[in-house]
Amino acid sequence: MEGGGRLKLVVATCQFPVSACVRTNTRYVVRQMRLAKQRGAHVAHFCEACLSGYAGTDRESFADFDWDLLKVCSREIMALARQLRIWVLLGSGHQLSGRRKPHNCIYIIDDHGDLVGRYDKRFCGGDRSGRTGDLAHYTPGDHFSTFTVRGIRCGVLICHDYRYPELYREYKKQGVQLMFHSYHAANIPPKRLETMRKQVGSEFHGLNNGTTLPEITMPASMQAAAASSHVWISCSNSSARESCWPAFFVRPDGVITGRLSRNTAGVLISTVDPRQRLYDSTLAWRERAMRGEFHSGRLVRDRRSQNHKEL
Repeated sequence: MEGGGRLKLVVATCQFPVSACVRTNTRYVVRQMRLAKQRGAHVAHFCEACLSGYAGTDRESFADFDWDLLKVCSREIMALARQLRIWVLLGSGHQLSGRRKPHNCIYIIDDHGDLVGRYDKRFCGGDRSGRTGDLAHYTPGDHFSTFTVRGIRCGVLICHDYRYPELYREYKKQGVQLMFHSYHAANIPPKRLETMRKQVGSEFHGLNNGTTLPEITMPASMQAAAASSHVWISCSNSSARESCWPAFFVRPDGVITGRLSRNTAGVLISTVDPRQRLYDSTLAWRERAMRGEFHSGRLVRDRRSQNHKEL
């Protein structure tokens, strides 16, 4: 499971101000795909719902949504991927049958312009009623998505999935070395932003790397996930004001190696080199832990070890 690919992989982590306008979003995606290719990227990674717009934030809902236009624009992006010979991780909505709510998805497009897979957000935010948060607009997914680029095994997650470390562990069990985690923590109006900051408490703002829960917990969780499972992670986000944090990239020892500017469109270029020697303190015991053996070394049978209520 610790083996790696033989070639370096150049990743473009992209951000732009996602909106409800599919055509405008398409123009940004096309522009940043071209820039990514010019800068030597093999993969262009975009944020959650970057093409369709994010229901409940960028758009009120999917009522009267133009699904035919979304498919036309998706095919334009697939054609450009074929022309540029670049992989694309494209955030969108995936229409289901009848009146069922769509999936919140990432389309996996290879460098031949073919749709080779789709990840559907598994843990959509919301309560058990299904009428709040993401669940008011989306149907959750039921599968993991893996693919290989230049010998490097990749996986995909979306936003709120970060709250469930079990997903990272499962991807690690499947041999994944690089995760594409697409977020949409942006387009937050002033009043909502003020409420989010109050949730944290102004007395704690100076003690944390941020003033909102997404700004504090999302980057920190990505660093922890990278270090605990020893994987690279590309973290994309929308840059629509107000964005909680800018796109960034984490290497397997938990170090952030690049970060864009908040509220500003941009493309971050990072290189994944599986031959690079990086600190991994859990290498000797991680596979044991994933099998359910929660200790390192060798256990002993000793009376003083077994008695937990004596000095």
